Amino acid sequence: MPGKIHHGSARRQGRNVEKRTAILDAAERIFAQSGLAGARTDAIAAEAGVNKALLYYYFKSKERLYEAVVEDHFREFNRKALALLATPGPARIVLLEYVSLHFDFISARHRYASLYQQLMMAGGKLSERLVGKYFKPRSEAFGKVLERGMRDGEFRRVARFHAGVSIISLIVFYFSAAQVLRLLGHSDAYSESNLKQRKQEVLDFIRHGLFVNP
Repeated sequence: MPGKIHHGSARRQGRNVEKRTAILDAAERIFAQSGLAGARTDAIAAEAGVNKALLYYYFKSKERLYEAVVEDHFREFNRKALALLATPGPARIVLLEYVSLHFDFISARHRYASLYQQLMMAGGKLSERLVGKYFKPRSEAFGKVLERGMRDGEFRRVARFHAGVSIISLIVFYFSAAQVLRLLGHSDAYSESNLKQRKQEVLDFIRHGLFVNP
């Protein structure tokens, strides 16, 4: 009997994880398309193949669900980014590996750019909390790499804040503008060939713009 109870509990737990994941995946798609204000919980539940009541059971509100979707991205990226930025060794190598990581992370998640842009434009308590929890420690670690590179003579002397903004913009703007680029007649920003070329252009631009010896 105890074994049966244990297996039954494990199966229920597995189903719960599957349903929660399905809700998050569906919510990510719909929030990316319609934003927090435009998204409908009915549509999210239907897309996930669950009863709407289950959505509220797991996440309490549409706002909490949106927060869970966005935080899912930030948590995963920060874990990898902070470990990389803390790596000892030449700052130029750490910087280029970080830029590659950031670029690859966004390119593999087509909806990340839209969700990120929505959050930054919305402001409010959610933005404030997530910026403090995820962006601030990453920004500080990134700034230390730039500082180390300048101190060790690898990077030319620059305003650390503006250099950081410029580097991140080189990565992020391409994905944020993907739809506009398509309307301007450019091919799919997420095609393998375009991603490969864009990534190389970003890395080369940083080398020649920041490195003492490109």
